[in-house]
Amino acid sequence: MYTFDSRIRYSETDSEGKLTMASLINYFQDCSTFHSEDVGLGIKYLKEKSLVWVLSSWQIVVERYPNMGEKVTIGTQPYDMKGFLGYRNFWMLDEKGSYIAKANTLWSLLDTEKGKPGNIPEGMAEGYGIGDKLEMEYAPRKITVPQGGVNREPIIVRKHHIDTNHHVNNQQFVNMAMDFLPEDFAVQQLRAEYKKQAYLDDVLVPYIVEAEGRIVISLADQSGAPYVVVEFAGKGAL
Repeated sequence: MYTFDSRIRYSETDSEGKLTMASLINYFQDCSTFHSEDVGLGIKYLKEKSLVWVLSSWQIVVERYPNMGEKVTIGTQPYDMKGFLGYRNFWMLDEKGSYIAKANTLWSLLDTEKGKPGNIPEGMAEGYGIGDKLEMEYAPRKITVPQGGVNREPIIVRKHHIDTNHHVNNQQFVNMAMDFLPEDFAVQQLRAEYKKQAYLDDVLVPYIVEAEGRIVISLADQSGAPYVVVEFAGKGAL
């Protein structure tokens, strides 16, 4: 288990003064990055071995969105590693130790020289420390895109969307998708299935469909092949 303490900043909140989903994802992403760096398995280690972790899926369940100024604890724990796959939980707690949000993720380890999955190096699981799986209701990784949706104006990938792996960061994909949600839609659960990487100047075509309290958004290339599919569930739709 790895944790760090923080405080919700003004820059991380929405017009109501509450933490945004994008900022929550950034907290989780930073937590896993801090964990990797602190145990010697970070960016430098991976670069030397020509490896990179690529996120395959998110599931985030939100109990509530904390207010600006609240003190929080962010935690993460890998609970399984096999082949080229890594499974990792995340959570955010308030000062009383109550869960604000829980998350499950699946990661794929890629060999950057061969351009295909690479086996997890010996000692990596021990370096991270494999713990118990977080208690939560786990949703399927695969997301079905219903028929009957609409396409919206294409999005061009810009420099600010790109991370150190030189492709669109997973949080940036979610942020793009959230721009198409109704103003009053409160996200209680987010699921994201990442299909392929997007790079600078790529064109993403949004496809949006709403059904039974859920909104599914596919960000696809111009041939219709998705880069990512994101499902947002509102309160009462789980």
